[in-house]
Amino acid sequence: MSIPGTPDGCERIAYVLGRRETSMFSDTYGGGGDIIGLDCHLVRPVGTPSDAVLIFMHPTGGGMYLPIVPGLARAGHHVIWANSRYRGSDSALIMEKVAADLGAVIVDARERLGYNNVVLVGWSGGGSLSAWYQSLAEAGQGISDTAAGDLYEVAPESLPKADLLLVMAAHISRHGTLTEWMDASIHDESKPYERDPLLNLYDPANPNKAPYSHDFLAEYRSAQVARNRRITAEVQQRLDDLRRAGKHTSEHAFCVYGTMADPRWLDPAVDPSDRQPNWCYLGDPETVNDGPVGLARFSTLRSWLSQWSIDHARADAQLSMAGVSVPTLVVGNTADDACTPSHTHRIFDAIIHDRKRLHQVEGATHYYGGPDGRAHLNEAIDVVGEFITEHLPA
Repeated sequence: MSIPGTPDGCERIAYVLGRRETSMFSDTYGGGGDIIGLDCHLVRPVGTPSDAVLIFMHPTGGGMYLPIVPGLARAGHHVIWANSRYRGSDSALIMEKVAADLGAVIVDARERLGYNNVVLVGWSGGGSLSAWYQSLAEAGQGISDTAAGDLYEVAPESLPKADLLLVMAAHISRHGTLTEWMDASIHDESKPYERDPLLNLYDPANPNKAPYSHDFLAEYRSAQVARNRRITAEVQQRLDDLRRAGKHTSEHAFCVYGTMADPRWLDPAVDPSDRQPNWCYLGDPETVNDGPVGLARFSTLRSWLSQWSIDHARADAQLSMAGVSVPTLVVGNTADDACTPSHTHRIFDAIIHDRKRLHQVEGATHYYGGPDGRAHLNEAIDVVGEFITEHLPA
């Protein structure tokens, strides 16, 4: 009996990649102390060997059944979707540890599974992770600490580079995306529902309505950055206080309200594309703004600095691309309601070599849904196949 989400003629092999890592404290639920288990799915066509494997990892995981994974296997590719140690929860996620997890999966794919060529695929939030990882791998310097300054050493040989990089339906970074989505009307995090009526996009009395003026957008974007930096300053102060008190392994959990108030969702003229107005990938943006599943809704001090701080988080596709030399394909969707085309172009423009290709799937949404979703998916898969054939040895 086939496993749901596995195309006919393909097999899905679920496995756990076990690792041991000494840490100051546990930042994932369950497990056995310093034992880390990475939940991985290898999806491949039966009876069709391959020397190459496409490896996906998203910081919070959970994409092993996304249409792109079985779709690529159906097209003849071997695909690994590897979940990081933080699958399903990013409240305490440390991006440096996610990079270490990705490195372990690549090492295992080469040494145990026997794949000589690795194609690293950054889907959605995995785009900035993959670009940053590849830049680290090519630099050959490993990792020495986290964004919070905690010692965290990963040897260069534990971060082997991939042979190709694919960035698909991706944004520039988690911290950049959060900042663009933050509700700029919140000035005091301890009073999140006391909002500036002149900056509150969802206040009917706000005279600043779509289509927004250039001056309002400039003021709003500046206020978003300022809010991110205010939270960062509070995080750093609390972390410093804990360390001065000798509580070097202590943490603090907190909520971040108002994280889906990007003017582009309400005004189609802001970052124009084929997306549906007054909508985002999670639904009605006003509802999502204070809903339970917003970006960074629940966080911790160290995770904020590593993942969400616009000045401290390191996994940034725009900055990382300067350190990537392997052939790179960037695939975007013109109706993407999460990672909009402007992000696609910013990532592509940041690649400094000429072995790059940009392809946009006209009318496609983030998850290739809708009546034309299968056609959009197949178009993206065909482009991936062409790029791999062009740049990997037969």
